[in-house]
Amino acid sequence: MTRIQQPALALFAIGMIGLGILALICGDFALVWQPVAPWIPGRTALAYGSGVLMLLCGIGLLFRMTVAWSVRILFPYLIIWALLKVPALFVAPQIEAVWLGFGELAVLLTGGWILFARLAPLQEGSPLAFLTSESGIRVARILFAVSLIPIGLSHIVYVKQTAEFVPAWLPYRVGWAYLTGAGQIASGLGVLFSVFPRVAAWSEAGMISLFTLLVWAPAILAAPRTRLPWTAFFISWAIASAAWVVAQNIAPRQPAKPSV
Repeated sequence: MTRIQQPALALFAIGMIGLGILALICGDFALVWQPVAPWIPGRTALAYGSGVLMLLCGIGLLFRMTVAWSVRILFPYLIIWALLKVPALFVAPQIEAVWLGFGELAVLLTGGWILFARLAPLQEGSPLAFLTSESGIRVARILFAVSLIPIGLSHIVYVKQTAEFVPAWLPYRVGWAYLTGAGQIASGLGVLFSVFPRVAAWSEAGMISLFTLLVWAPAILAAPRTRLPWTAFFISWAIASAAWVVAQNIAPRQPAKPSV
């Protein structure tokens, strides 16, 4: 494994492996996060194929010899995954949950994009060279930042539902719902406008990681045979790891050189 991208790359790989295993166990896609219509021909076979792809590519990310090819396969796969949410944006653009769903997968995509740029360099003159350039990485970072805004906004629009996810042992659960929503919006704006962007990205990655551990891990313990908690856990894990990848690849601000 490349040392520069540790441990974000390992977390991303674990997320893919977990989702791949779930797809193979259930013979299906990742519920609402992969809205593949029932009428698609060979849907079950595609779901198994998706599971195999995520499992093998996730394992491949953990080894130096296979990491480049793994991320080359995963990146277009994540693009397709995000595109599955695009039709809903045109059908029901007034529903905030639609933008939330796209935002979550766009964050996942940005992590895969940056890994692709850093770990799978293309030959000079390739028509895809822009994707691996610093300008391409900047576009990925902007997509990450913009995607955080509807994610944070959903905590405020659906404050009652969000508060129900807050652990019962925390006081004033509604307040936590508003606070986390505002925090995610602030993180997005911080990255977008380069206001302590590295800190903002780290903060977002930390928040999603806490959501994963405090919300979905207990849900698994409460219903270990239920599919939803496991799927939500690994989806949330994968999104959090993508945020760690983005944060890892934002260069720290260099101090200004003193004038002579």
